[in-house]
This record gives sequence, C-alpha cells and structure tokens, in this order.
Amino acid sequence: MTVSSSSNNTKDGVIDFTAGFLGGVALVYVGQPLDTIKVKMQTFPKLYTNMFGCFVQTLKHDGIYKGLYAGTVPALVANITENSVLFMCYGMCQKVIQYATKTDSIENLSIVSNGLAGCLASFFSSIALTPTELIKCKLQAMYEMQKIEIAKGNVVQRIGPFALTCDIYRREGTRGLFRGLVPTLAREMPGYFFFFGGYEGMRVLLAKEGQNKDDIGLGKTMVAGAVGGTVFWISVYPIDVIKSRIQVQGLSIGMHTLAMKMLRTEGIASLFSGLLPTLVRTVPATATLFATYEYSKRFMHQIF
Repeated sequence: MTVSSSSNNTKDGVIDFTAGFLGGVALVYVGQPLDTIKVKMQTFPKLYTNMFGCFVQTLKHDGIYKGLYAGTVPALVANITENSVLFMCYGMCQKVIQYATKTDSIENLSIVSNGLAGCLASFFSSIALTPTELIKCKLQAMYEMQKIEIAKGNVVQRIGPFALTCDIYRREGTRGLFRGLVPTLAREMPGYFFFFGGYEGMRVLLAKEGQNKDDIGLGKTMVAGAVGGTVFWISVYPIDVIKSRIQVQGLSIGMHTLAMKMLRTEGIASLFSGLLPTLVRTVPATATLFATYEYSKRFMHQIF
C-alpha cells in the first residue's frame, strides 16, 4: 500500500465518521418522540395498547421535554456513536469486500456485497451502541418503572443519564452497562444487511438509465433511505422488542427463554408491540439520516 492510498483511506474514514456523526444528530431530533413511544409500547404492552393513547398519556404526564424527548441526551450519544462508527466501518468494509470480490470500484459492488459490508460494520457499532442505548431505553421508560416501584411501597426519584449510568455501574459493574449486547448484535447484524442492501438497491432502481446512483438527487436519496430503514425494522423487530425488555427491566434471562415466555403469556402480538410508531418514525428519520450523510460527505470531499 502506498503512502498516498493510506492517506486517502484515512481521509475517507474521517469523512465517513463525520458524516455519520451529523446524520446521527439529524435522526435523533426527527425521530426521538416516536422512538420513546416505541420503547414504552414494547416494554409495557398491557399499559399502552395503541400509539395514539401512548402519545397522549406521555404528553399529559411528562410533557414534551421530559416525556416525548426523554432520553434525548443518551439518544444523541447513542446515535452519534453508532452512526459515526457504523458509516466509518461501512466504508472500510466496502473496501475489504471490493478487494475480496475483485470488483473494480466500490460504486459497482452488488446489493448483496453492500449488505454484507453493512452487516460486518454493525458488529463494531453494536459494541459502541449498547451502553448508551441501555441508558436511553431506561430513561424513556422511567415513568412507568417508577410507578411499579411506588406500588411496591418504595421511595423513588427521577434521575438523569449521568446519575443513572453511575448507579448501574455501582450495582452491576461494566457488565451491567452492556446488558442487552447479544440481542443488540442479533438485531444489528442481520438488520444492517437489509438496511444497506435495501438502501443501495433502491438507489440503483431509482437511477435513470446511464445515471450514477450518487447523482439521483435529494428526494430519491431520501426515498431510498426510508426504504432501507423500513426493511431494517420489518426484518428484525421482534429481536428489538426482546432487547428493550431485557434492558429496561434488567432481566438476566436469554433471548430465546424470554421470547418463549412472551409467546406463552402474552401471545405473538407482544413481539410486534410498538411496530407502527417505529415504521412511522423510520420513514422521515432514516430519510433524513441518509440525506445528511450523503450530502455532508459529498461537501467534505469537495473541500478536502
């Protein structure tokens, strides 16, 4: 490898990381309220049976900032961390797969190859994501968890992300902060195969004859992003429900055991609780994510 190619790889990695960072910020502010509704419905399906009722009750009890935007700080940290690492590793994995498949350029990788690159990249982003998503989910469901503790006669008080992190670390150590890592990996790795495969495949479909998929324009890029996000959630949603239960309720049982328990006691619908707000959220959120990523990446390549 020449010094020039090494320098280019470093520059590409920094640009991908920065573009993923900006995309993660945009995604949170667009999608956080519906993400909160999703987590509440996943964790307390008997309390919240529909998206609208959950939205109204959350707004009524906790308002916008402490309710619908609960966990925004750790959500920002989680999504910035995940998407920065994800898109940086995605670019690197594309280059590895390009080399392995002897493809002439990254732009000509197949849909399956792009999906595989996303799958491999998500392994690294999952490790970075798990602790911050744990805190986010716990903050989003804090109101309901406190009601349970109060019913038991326990005295509780609302705490912020830093205090919650310290509390988990004090009680459970580093292992506690990585509770839900296995279901996160089980969700992310197949999910991002479909996420990036769906996105890249849709860009190819939307490109006119002879047109490069990078030149399809903002609107079509957002449509491709929305499709990628939708395919992601449809393919792995039950795993996400299990992950949320494990993280919010502090469970120590395995994924399969919890899934069987939910099916036996709550029915198959419990594994899809919160799917509607998730799909409603993912269309604008992932459309914004990819638009921000692609255009900030293009801008940085032009000036550096």
